[in-house]
Amino acid sequence: MKSKIYLSAILVLFAASGVFAQLNLPRESQRQSVSQVIGDTTVSIVYHRPNVKGRKIWDGLEKYGAVWRTGANENTTFEVSSDVKINGQTLPKGKYGLHSIPNKDEWTIIFNKVSNEWGSYTYDQKQDALRVTVKPVTSDMQETMSLEFENVRANAADVVIAWERIKVPFTVDVGDVMGRTLADIRQQLTTLKADDFRTPAQAASWVLNSKMNLNYDEALKWIEMSIKTRETVGSLNTKARLLAELNRKDEAITTLEKAIAMGKAATPAVDTANMEKMLNEWKGSK
Repeated sequence: MKSKIYLSAILVLFAASGVFAQLNLPRESQRQSVSQVIGDTTVSIVYHRPNVKGRKIWDGLEKYGAVWRTGANENTTFEVSSDVKINGQTLPKGKYGLHSIPNKDEWTIIFNKVSNEWGSYTYDQKQDALRVTVKPVTSDMQETMSLEFENVRANAADVVIAWERIKVPFTVDVGDVMGRTLADIRQQLTTLKADDFRTPAQAASWVLNSKMNLNYDEALKWIEMSIKTRETVGSLNTKARLLAELNRKDEAITTLEKAIAMGKAATPAVDTANMEKMLNEWKGSK
């Protein structure tokens, strides 16, 4: 009964806030927003950070088996700019309320379609977009609850809920970043402006630096497209390196020699030391 009265009071307070000016008062559990770019995807979390303050947290303040807002105050929100996988399960692009159900040996992490409520008081399981189960691990004491990104890789990262002496990790996997990037490059190159030499040069350089050897022939076409529009020292260098990777060594040497000559003739002159070193290595290995 008391909880119903408390919830009613909260709802009345929020209804009144639309009528009266809101004071910007400091909160005991303070707001934090964290975000991480993983490949081509941005993951953003907004939450409020409660403190332990000497209390029993797990199966005390936060009861085992009960839905928790994964923070304090308003919904903790979890937003992804493209479709991702959470511990191997698909979560579509969008913004979610991040709730959790703590237990001693297993937690349920919940991504709910409603993200603008106060706490978990009006949480509706029917609105869940995804639930995953994860294992908590013990950790050093942490007074202030946190949600952080750890172990950031090329296409994945771990989100870690940490409070008191517990850490709860789950993985966000953004999938085939390289494949999506290639598809985007190909699309952009179909609408290239006549004087745009930078876009194909950047694309070719990205493929080369990413060591995507299955796409070197395609990258070579892109750099030749760039050179046809405007020949630069950088584009000739990229072309030479691609030719070398494709075992077309004589063409690579000729192209790099041209890049070095152009660099030395420029005003101001371009530093060609690294290119000259690479050229000597290629000639020595013939």
